[in-house]
Formats: sequence, C-alpha cells, structure tokens
Amino acid sequence: MGNLKDQIKGKAEEGWGKATGDSSKELKGKAEQFAGKVKEKFTDAKDNVAEKVNQKIDKKKSK
Repeated sequence: MGNLKDQIKGKAEEGWGKATGDSSKELKGKAEQFAGKVKEKFTDAKDNVAEKVNQKIDKKKSK
C-alpha cells in the first residue's frame, strides 16, 4: 500500500511543480513515482518467489 501512496504523492508533487513552475518539485515528484513503481515490482517479485518456494516445500512434504 505504501508503494501506491508514494506514486500518488509523487504525481501530486509533480503536478504542483508543473503548476508553479518549480522544476525541482516536478522532478522530485517524478522520482517518488518511480521509486513507488520500483518498490511495487520488487514486492511482486518477492511474493512470487516466496510462493514458488512454499509450493516446492509443500510438494516435498507430501512425498
């Protein structure tokens, strides 16, 4: 959930930067959005690996 929050906050900050002509705020907002997306992808990959490992463990236990 924090990943989505980072993306939304970043989008808002980017918009504020554009509206006020503050390129620093705009860039910071884009960076926050990117960081949120990276965290989301990492979390998805971590969950996928954990699921595969648990499936292998369950398979070994059932033998």
